[in-house]
Amino acid sequence: MEFVKEYFRKIIENINEALIGIDKYGDINMLNGIAEELLGIKSEKVMGRKIREVIPNTKLIRVIENKSEEINYRFSSNGRQFRVNRLPIFYKEEIQGAIALFQDVTDYNKISRKLDEDEVYIDILNTILDTFNEWIVVVDENGIITMMSKAYKEFVEDPNPEGKHVTEVIENTRMHTVIKTGIMEVAEIQKIQGRRMIATRIPLKKEGRVIGAIGKVMFKNVSDLRLLSKKINKLEKEIAYYKNELDDKRIAKYSFDDLVGKSPKMIEVKTMAKKAAKTNSNVLILGESGTGKELFAHALHNASSRNLGPFVKINCAAIPSELLESELFGYEEGAFTGAKKSGKKGKFELANGGTILLDEIGDMSMTMQAKLLRVIQEKEVERLGGNLLKNIDVRIISSTNKDLEKLVEKKEFREDLFYRLNVMVIKLPPLRERKEDIDTLANELKKKIANRLGIYVEEISQEAINYLRNYHWPGNIRELENVLERAINLLDSDLTIKAKHLPNRLIKQKSKTYSGGDRDLKAIVEEVEREIISECLQKTRGNKNKAAKLLGISRVGLYKKIERYNLY
Repeated sequence: MEFVKEYFRKIIENINEALIGIDKYGDINMLNGIAEELLGIKSEKVMGRKIREVIPNTKLIRVIENKSEEINYRFSSNGRQFRVNRLPIFYKEEIQGAIALFQDVTDYNKISRKLDEDEVYIDILNTILDTFNEWIVVVDENGIITMMSKAYKEFVEDPNPEGKHVTEVIENTRMHTVIKTGIMEVAEIQKIQGRRMIATRIPLKKEGRVIGAIGKVMFKNVSDLRLLSKKINKLEKEIAYYKNELDDKRIAKYSFDDLVGKSPKMIEVKTMAKKAAKTNSNVLILGESGTGKELFAHALHNASSRNLGPFVKINCAAIPSELLESELFGYEEGAFTGAKKSGKKGKFELANGGTILLDEIGDMSMTMQAKLLRVIQEKEVERLGGNLLKNIDVRIISSTNKDLEKLVEKKEFREDLFYRLNVMVIKLPPLRERKEDIDTLANELKKKIANRLGIYVEEISQEAINYLRNYHWPGNIRELENVLERAINLLDSDLTIKAKHLPNRLIKQKSKTYSGGDRDLKAIVEEVEREIISECLQKTRGNKNKAAKLLGISRVGLYKKIERYNLY
């Protein structure tokens, strides 16, 4: 009999399910190790005790009462979920007790629900991809395809690519390379079956390890990208239009973030400009033509305490001296022939509470300098033809490409006005002194010009960049913009700006040095200036107003240069 008990005990202990048994009185008489662990009880403490004292909600007593089995039921205990089979024990047709065989199905239920959810998500994802005709592929860490959208399968003509290495299915793919490097590749050109496409590849990472990658064909043809580029360009032109409308409302458009360049000289000048912006003193911006003086003026205003006030600008060289007074100070009704009946506010009145930019201040006549000095000293203006003085609160930012100190020495600029304007001085470096910024500037200008012209440009070749770096840029950033616009207009189907798209003067200048030779620097600069003006006049078909705007100089200045270089 002892042998039978030991044999029975071994069976109970080694079955794969938890087991608990009771006699016909409801006392626990069987309990294996798995049941102890799952129920959190010990056999030596519960053996012989009523099962309801140990498991209050047990249904095993019901089996004895009903004398019938209960298969595949569920119950919970200790925060876990179990699946149970309850069986009555008979001897000579009399009920003697019951046993329960149960399994922990908590994790199984979670996994099952997760799989069901994932299957639903996958079905939804596939439906979305197929509906929107997306071309997407997913690979595992070994480059094996685990999923591919229906549209992509149709294009590569493989209905069952799953399980194959991506290189066997997709021509010129780099998905396996992205898995190795872990580096995302965005908007790269990929040639598949003779078609040039734009593709993006993104590594999938978990806990810092690459576990796969996802690839998407963003544009099925480069022409699609060009079409989208044109649509974006149209929207940007609309935005530009509204920006111009804002400009008419006298709002500064640029901030220090818009000033491109991280060279030491550029960092130094931006630091100085930011300090000047915090003051309320007048600022004088010095720099060669095309160095970005107006952009700095915008940024100064926007970074100042006057940023909510108006920003008014006037080019002192572009307006004849006899009209400049009425533009600056305004006029009353009947002040002169052709004057508006209601009169007109001058720029100083319009700038009240804000900032006025007096661009090309070095070209202002001595007469106007005296009148400007009085306005600065008295902080009041009197309209032309009027007799009322109006108080104004205006900060003056003036700019020039001329050496005002030399003009003062030559008695061509008032010394007292010079010291009124020359409180905070910002001297912008020419482009040739900050060539470290040329790469960044060229790429930013490329985007700006391409958007304006509605032409998609992929990049600037390294060879072209090298030529840009080695040129001396007498026309500074404005000349660089002119060169890039010319290059973009000459672009062919490869969408890349190359050396062949650059003007001859840049290609020739690479091997030249300017420390000596037969000609001095002034002669070389004049030659380049003559060539730039000549090209601009050809581009505008002799329209001098348009040419002056493109060159960023006044009409008067352009006429002088045309006469100087015999460009009639």
